[in-house]
Amino acid sequence: MTLLLRQGSGQAYAEVIGDPIAQSKSPKIHNFWLGKLGIEAEYRACHVRPAELADYLAARRADPDWRGCNVTMPHKQAVMPLLGRIEAPADTIGAVNTILPGVKTGLSGTNTDASGFLEPLESVLAETHYFRMARIIGTGGAARAIITALAGHGFTLVVAGRDPAKARALLDELAPKGEHHAIHLSHFADPTTFAFDDREECCDLVINASSLGMQGQPALAFDWSHAPPGSIAYDIVTAPLDTAFLQGAQDRGFRTIDGLSMLIGQAAAAFEMFFGQRAPRQHDAELRAILAS
Repeated sequence: MTLLLRQGSGQAYAEVIGDPIAQSKSPKIHNFWLGKLGIEAEYRACHVRPAELADYLAARRADPDWRGCNVTMPHKQAVMPLLGRIEAPADTIGAVNTILPGVKTGLSGTNTDASGFLEPLESVLAETHYFRMARIIGTGGAARAIITALAGHGFTLVVAGRDPAKARALLDELAPKGEHHAIHLSHFADPTTFAFDDREECCDLVINASSLGMQGQPALAFDWSHAPPGSIAYDIVTAPLDTAFLQGAQDRGFRTIDGLSMLIGQAAAAFEMFFGQRAPRQHDAELRAILAS
């Protein structure tokens, strides 16, 4: 199939690329902000298959109207060798989710997933804890950003995946300091009678950084007896928004953070790079209602 290419339209635009891409909520987010700010530009989705990446980037680099793109599955790592420059923190994370045009360096790649993930945790991370632990489910591109972000905030990490060797390799690469642990995904599926100690002044996160629980994907088997008292449950899945994982956490009285939090946070950082203005975050409630409908 031939890529839908456009050049010289006279209107600035950015987009998101992936395979598949129809499920992406990014166009709704960015076009909502563009409308609120009265910016004459647009943001759209472009279906790019793996074999089409090089041609896509060559075409967009030659288009003066193109302001860049976000990158979603499965291109976050595959796109890196095709770029002229990898900016921080993408160089540390080892994955790119935002590509920008450049006059001298050509295309550059960066990553806003880590900052987007941390945004709803800012008040928690500002507190002093004598111990921080995060249980992270998943070993994909999003997990790479999350591992990197939390390792930088002093968390002991437990990464669970279908392949514990891959989880171990991620920890060795992204968080070589600290006593982190890699386990099989099934570890969290069955109940545990482990007696957690007094968790006051501790910070415990339980994060679904995988596609498990997403519409069309297998369910995530997680028994909440594995979560210490006072844990925060965080699911990056956005469809459905109220996942079974989060419902289970709510039933146990845990605080929950849904996938829109990270999605909107990472999009805001990219929006400013694309269009030169800060996203109007005072309208977040209205935006979330649109995205959840």
